Amino acid sequence: MHRFSPILTAFCALMAASSARAGVCGRPSADQVPTVATFSIVACDTAAGIWGVAVASKFFSVGSVVPWTQGDVGAVATQSQANTTYGPAGLALLAAGKPAQEALDALIAADEGRAHRQVGIVDAAGRAATYTGPDCIAWAGGKTGYAYAVQGNILTGPEVVEAMARTFESTEGYLGERMLAALEAGDAAGGDSRGRQSACLKLAKTGAGFGGWNDVLCDLRVDDHASPFTELRRLYTVWRPNMLVLEGYRRVEEGRFAEAFAAGEAAARIDKDSGDPFYHLACYHARAGDAERAMHFLSWAVELNPKFKAQARTDTDLAPLREREDWKRLIGS
Repeated sequence: MHRFSPILTAFCALMAASSARAGVCGRPSADQVPTVATFSIVACDTAAGIWGVAVASKFFSVGSVVPWTQGDVGAVATQSQANTTYGPAGLALLAAGKPAQEALDALIAADEGRAHRQVGIVDAAGRAATYTGPDCIAWAGGKTGYAYAVQGNILTGPEVVEAMARTFESTEGYLGERMLAALEAGDAAGGDSRGRQSACLKLAKTGAGFGGWNDVLCDLRVDDHASPFTELRRLYTVWRPNMLVLEGYRRVEEGRFAEAFAAGEAAARIDKDSGDPFYHLACYHARAGDAERAMHFLSWAVELNPKFKAQARTDTDLAPLREREDWKRLIGS
């Protein structure tokens, strides 16, 4: 017996139960499952330990349907007449050690509605697979490369996925930035032939969620917007420096101060105006015992936002600075 049969058995049972609730044998009919016309990228950075999905559509709240991610396991995008059981079932297959293509083959083999499905998968090792059922609405198709798969349906043409693949491959840096750039390139090349409405970027990294309790590194959703790509980019530029600041504090706690400083400075390059990254850089340097650098960054923070004076007065990270004359001039006694 195939060693993954318990997972597939459970998946088939779930499919059968879903079909029974719909009153249809095998799968819900086309008029019961709305088509999630969309384009997406599943991708990973194995060195950084991040897996993600970026997706956009002329469909309300596409982020609530398509993306599924799990740190150190993989990512799944399920779309067209989306079978959302592909998300948890696909991740379970990947977690059990099944490569992306084999996991995809297992999912579609167990689904009588496979002709209407579109799926992209990337696994823990960066292997990728994509599938477009023959009954997906044209233009529909996908493309894979190392550590990514792009796919879409009801697109203006193949140039959409080609632009996404080319942009992802040529863009350097952080995975979220590369994926967002690929999504924007797909839109610029034509995107969803019906227009724009929603977009999402979801990233997973083991233990990177709030408080370390889960692996939800990033979950940015624009559910209904006239310019979803502009709004998603705006959210990203708010999220990214905040995450860098949190990363900096994690490095401080580990005594890895050089990495903390690098994270804070990267945050400041993105968020130049709020003063927030400069304030946290002051805290990092104070914790590291470098009072001069701490005061330098605290001065910048207060100049940009005088409200940081009140926060500084009670911040225990900055306690080593309070007897300094420059502190008293800047913050008061």
